[in-house]
Amino acid sequence: MFSPKFDELVQALRTLPSVGPKSAQRMALNLVMKNKLQAEILANALHHAVNSIVTCQICHSLTEQDVCDICLAYDRDDGLLCVVESPADVLAIEQTGSFRGKYYVLGGHLSPLDGVGPEDIGIPSLMTRLKQGIVKEVILATNATVEGQATAHYLLEACKHLPLKLTRIAQGVPQGGELEYVDSHTLGQAMHHRLQFK
Repeated sequence: MFSPKFDELVQALRTLPSVGPKSAQRMALNLVMKNKLQAEILANALHHAVNSIVTCQICHSLTEQDVCDICLAYDRDDGLLCVVESPADVLAIEQTGSFRGKYYVLGGHLSPLDGVGPEDIGIPSLMTRLKQGIVKEVILATNATVEGQATAHYLLEACKHLPLKLTRIAQGVPQGGELEYVDSHTLGQAMHHRLQFK
């Protein structure tokens, strides 16, 4: 449109999640016309992040060292392991401030139709960790999608022979949610996993 470099910037911005062609054009125009200093800061931040951030050798979350701060923390419970699909899930759980165990990031979910099997998402490495006997409880916190549920079911089957407590995060109606606005799958999960009053 304006120049090959501008088109290259637009195409690069389109690789971001939820950014369509019009949004990418608006961002590119804003960066090159109004916010050149901010564009330089963004470019530097991207460069440093890409060259500095790696995956933790233990949990596979994101870190700037070989091992992340959570895996190194002595005040966290080594016997409690939360299995999630992505580093974004670690961030979401950490923001609650309610979990004091460790994590294992699968790096995706099982999806046979897409050719994604257990080896592709680090399940063999997870099983090796679980067989060491340090972990006493595994919390399966995969997403409530068909693939996430299939991944959780696979892990339940794979861990049946191990001396572990296996739990799954609760699913259902969100706090403050109104039933008429909740989708049928979520409402079905809430009914299935209902709690008894004491």
